Amino acid sequence: MKHFDVVVVGSGPAGGMAAYEASKAGLKVAILEKETLPRYKTCGGGLVFRGREMLPFDLSAVIEKEYDDLFIYFDYLNEPLFAKRDYPIVTMVMRDKFDKMIVEEAKNEGAVLLENHQLKKIEFSENIILITSQGELSAKYVIAADGVLGPTAKLAGWSETRQLIPALEYEVEVDEDTYSRLAKEARFDIDVIPKGYGWCFPKKNHLSIGVGTFKKRKINLREHYQSYLKVLGIDKIVSEEAHGFQVPISPRTDGFVKKNVFLTGDSAGFADPLTAEGITNSLYSGGLAGKAIANNFANEDRAATEYIESLNERLLPELKFAGYLAHLFYNQKTIRNYLMKSNGQRYCEKITDIYTGHLELNKEIKDRIIQNLGLGFLIKS
Repeated sequence: MKHFDVVVVGSGPAGGMAAYEASKAGLKVAILEKETLPRYKTCGGGLVFRGREMLPFDLSAVIEKEYDDLFIYFDYLNEPLFAKRDYPIVTMVMRDKFDKMIVEEAKNEGAVLLENHQLKKIEFSENIILITSQGELSAKYVIAADGVLGPTAKLAGWSETRQLIPALEYEVEVDEDTYSRLAKEARFDIDVIPKGYGWCFPKKNHLSIGVGTFKKRKINLREHYQSYLKVLGIDKIVSEEAHGFQVPISPRTDGFVKKNVFLTGDSAGFADPLTAEGITNSLYSGGLAGKAIANNFANEDRAATEYIESLNERLLPELKFAGYLAHLFYNQKTIRNYLMKSNGQRYCEKITDIYTGHLELNKEIKDRIIQNLGLGFLIKS
């Protein structure tokens, strides 16, 4: 049986960064992947500037498009809200290429990629035994980075406490004139689906178009997608490929480390509750887990403590605050519309600075946003 210091389950952004950081520190690391890379991954593929800046290597080879402006449409406003910066607010990537790039960087640091290894069972003894579709291996630490529906957390003893929301995305090929018109901007359309939004993210030669709702319920996503195509002015499609998925917009409530298993990314429930963007927090949490284990390899309790402390330093408070904003944005529509009509552009600028990493979301900023938005009834400052 092969033994590793760390086995990372999943080769997405969280898994790739976890493996990169642990391998860079000299640990013996394996990445467990149930498919063969590159593999398609359902995702809007919009990487905000803050997430891009977290990467310790160049990603220019996998960039589809870059946008230094962003447009947010509301059906009750005559003009969209927008933000423009002198850096790429959002960078468009296809996850198959993006994920493989990060894994290759981890491999360059010594990580081993085990493809076509589907995790079947976890046993706990002196080490952690992982039983896969291609045999068994053991590790001192396991990092779960296998996404929203990955089996690792459940196999390791976690119950389901995340809030999952449904979304539907299509990779859409349109005629040249339609593509040229829509490729000019990255856009969100609020309320094209109840309590949610639609997005149109141009890629190199096609559009990633989707709809998602922030309240789990029985809803015909395809019907809302078809309506959204009309909003975008798309009346002819050359080809389209549908992908349904779920997004975890609340962190697990029963911890993030158990028996030397560390949860990261969507497995932990770290997608942003306001935007549903998950790449940035996956990169961040994966890196934190890899570093915590590397820094404290011989001290298991300290490794777990460092990881939890690092999550509490920034990520978890930000997710909690974004949850309050999401409640206002998607469940208090009348209040939201009033605020957006009077001060929407100003809010858009501040939120852009926060999500791109150019404004620290400290207590002073939180208090100011709370005061401006009248959120005192939701949160104690």
